[in-house]
Amino acid sequence: MSNRALLEVIALDAEDAVAAQAGGADRLEVVTDMAADGLTPSAKTVAEIRSAVDIPMRVMLRVADGFAAGDIDVLVDKAREMRAEGAEEFVLGFLDQDGHADLVAVERLVAELDGCRWTFHRAIDRAVDRDVLRKHLADMPGLDTYLTAGAATGVDDGIPTLLAEAARSGQPGYEARILVGGGLRLDHLPRLTGAGVDAFHIGGAARPGGWSGPVDVAAVREWRAAIDG
Repeated sequence: MSNRALLEVIALDAEDAVAAQAGGADRLEVVTDMAADGLTPSAKTVAEIRSAVDIPMRVMLRVADGFAAGDIDVLVDKAREMRAEGAEEFVLGFLDQDGHADLVAVERLVAELDGCRWTFHRAIDRAVDRDVLRKHLADMPGLDTYLTAGAATGVDDGIPTLLAEAARSGQPGYEARILVGGGLRLDHLPRLTGAGVDAFHIGGAARPGGWSGPVDVAAVREWRAAIDG
């Protein structure tokens, strides 16, 4: 089993997935509608990606822009649909109106996932208190990752928070892996890896032509090389 740092790439379709794997991605985040920062993809897309590649994929469970859960019944139905297509890992995260983790929504959805591993996504970067959120979620079954930029505005502003949280790795509420994404650039990597961060998430950085174009194998390879270096 490789101990190399994890590189996760956003995939919108099977073409993206194939290119990401060819470039050296370890895992995919599967979404649709990046204009809304990534929503739950179709079951058809999940099935096509699962047939096209053999690296793990985490499927987004989010049905509207923003970080409110919305209709939990719809989310539960989506989770069942994705699991029926073979999805085994997920991405989710909801805040209540006060900016705290929406524990009712998260617990209901996690119960439906029945032990599947999942990432709490960048809702943490909009939380009123990150430390409180982490401690409230600490015992959630399957939670093994936080996707975070350290700040709502991106990694540039979030570096101090990311470094501080990396230093607390293993403490109560900080057992889950930090997956850095959100305005991440290659020049951020030395400080992050030097602090022990070992998981990175890219979306637009894998698409030199923008979101209207596919994932570029060479761009993913550049990230793979930089992370491994």
